[in-house]
Amino acid sequence: MPGNVELVSRLVFAALLGSVIGFERERLSWAAGLRTHMLVCVGSALIMIVSAFGFADALGGDHVVLDPSRIAAQVVSGIGFLGAGSILLRGEIVRGLTTAASLWSVAAIGLAVGGGLYTAAIAATVIILIILAGIKPIERRFITVRQRRQITMQVERGTLTFHTLHDALGTASPRVKQFIMQQSDDVPDLDVISITLHRVSATEYSAICAQLRALPGVREFREDATS
Repeated sequence: MPGNVELVSRLVFAALLGSVIGFERERLSWAAGLRTHMLVCVGSALIMIVSAFGFADALGGDHVVLDPSRIAAQVVSGIGFLGAGSILLRGEIVRGLTTAASLWSVAAIGLAVGGGLYTAAIAATVIILIILAGIKPIERRFITVRQRRQITMQVERGTLTFHTLHDALGTASPRVKQFIMQQSDDVPDLDVISITLHRVSATEYSAICAQLRALPGVREFREDATS
């Protein structure tokens, strides 16, 4: 069994690795941030230590057969309640899945540190950071932008506001990323409204356009190129 210094070092090291990933989530103001990731990682490391070394005396007895890995295995399923708590449903958009996955991954890192697999824990931390922070700009550049649509409308003054748009679109309203209203230079009694839709599929986009065209007071409707 490792000495006390080694055991404490494992817990501190788990807290350090968990804080690295937690800081990335904290800067984006997610509910599960720095402290949550640190606690999960340290707790998982402690459970792994208890699983691996906590039953050494019992295992020394006659006719005693235990599987220490069973306790550590419960972390994988038990961490699900924290992951579920970080997932939010807003309209038809689910948010927090990445944070839930990072919590699950941090638990695995804690288990690795608790088991003394330092190289694997460090490698996993680096890989997870690359996935969370490094790939996101690429995702925004090449994937998200292709799911963004722009619509320009001319409507009678006061007939369309953000609230009436929200009511008209219903469950599709979370797709509205930007809503800009300006007075028309050519016709004083008309408003020029620019609407940016975010993460919308072709089917959803067609349905939203049909809903907007059918709104009362719409004089002109233009579908701009994808921004």
